[in-house]
Amino acid sequence: MLPEAQRGGYAVAALSARYRACVRPALQAAVDLHSPVILEISQRELGWFGLTPQDFRMALDEAVRDLGADIPIGLHLDHSWDFPVIASAIEAGFSSVMIDASAQPFEENVRQTREVVDYAHARGVSVEAELGKLTTTDQMETDGDEALYTVPEEALTFVQQTGCDVLAVSIGTAHGVYAVKNPKIDFERLAAIRALLPQTPLVLHGGSGLPPETVHRAIALPGGGVSKMNVATDLERALLAGLGGLERMTSAELDALDPARRARGLEAVYREACDKIEHFVRSAGHAGGAAER
Repeated sequence: MLPEAQRGGYAVAALSARYRACVRPALQAAVDLHSPVILEISQRELGWFGLTPQDFRMALDEAVRDLGADIPIGLHLDHSWDFPVIASAIEAGFSSVMIDASAQPFEENVRQTREVVDYAHARGVSVEAELGKLTTTDQMETDGDEALYTVPEEALTFVQQTGCDVLAVSIGTAHGVYAVKNPKIDFERLAAIRALLPQTPLVLHGGSGLPPETVHRAIALPGGGVSKMNVATDLERALLAGLGGLERMTSAELDALDPARRARGLEAVYREACDKIEHFVRSAGHAGGAAER
């Protein structure tokens, strides 16, 4: 999906559904807009919401069957660092996994990523890795963050030494919801990384709260910019607002809510996913022919 998006001038939305019940409305949005989509969950989110990789895989399989989904669908394990968790996702049938060793020194990041690449590739699973460090929005500064950013020349060496399929880069985005209207994004750095890695799909994490024009610029770089955009917080905020302002809960607690109330929350997730697909990554209508999963 990602090389096709890179060639086509759009990106694929990687939607962190987080709750089992949210998989269906997120997928429904992609089906209705005839868009490729990636459904994902991270190691930390598995713990937060009381799920296993198998739970998440079963929720997607049920939604695909019930909706008759005939679009390209990726099932991705997002930020993860413990090898047993990554192996369990591969065993559950995830099509791609992310090893996030970006907090480690460069050489250790290479070593851990290479280990996962060897294991995953032997089982037909692709690997996303990260170089550079993303902060969280409540820790963002406008000056001095460049020390955390991805160094283009290091990105080239990293991909060559690890064999990773997809690279998440740090250019100024952050996890969470931005306190400023438009965070400072280093587009020149992104262009330099793309020039050195013309064939490697690039990922921008921290999509929640970014203005659409910022995303569009990141996608539209010469040679193809970012081709996967992660969105998590915006979906959960839509859900909780639709539920009447409830606080975060486990997936099982969401399942146990009054059906009418839960339906309002899931409808909000659907609308948010539609907005991201159509106006954020501009992937509507790009599903092509047969499904890929």
